[in-house]
Amino acid sequence: MGNFKYKMAQFMMGRNGFDTFSKGLLFASLVFVFADLVVPGDILRTLGFALIIYSYFRAFSKNLTRRYAENSWYVATIQRPFRSYVGRDRKNFRYFKCPSCNQLLRAPKGRGRIRITCSRCHNIFEKKV
Repeated sequence: MGNFKYKMAQFMMGRNGFDTFSKGLLFASLVFVFADLVVPGDILRTLGFALIIYSYFRAFSKNLTRRYAENSWYVATIQRPFRSYVGRDRKNFRYFKCPSCNQLLRAPKGRGRIRITCSRCHNIFEKKV
């Protein structure tokens, strides 16, 4: 078993490996493949398998600068906004933007009408929470 690990480590040396974008592609491919079970046709299944192939291509690629740029784009434009939207505690807090600087602010729910001071521009405004 140790010899296999060593040979695999030697093979992967200088390659990209599975980064965040590759894992996101694998997740999206699984969604497409399972959606194909619900919606008949070969398009979703083909798209899912194409994403799997592209994910493995990225993992075994030696063009590290290009893969790093693709991963940075994915994290900045897709993953971070999605996680910030999904990760919010919507049960206990209400989220809204400051009317003057668009800073995202939160306030605890159930307080009625409150006066809020923006942490960035110090604008004072009232909101019902």
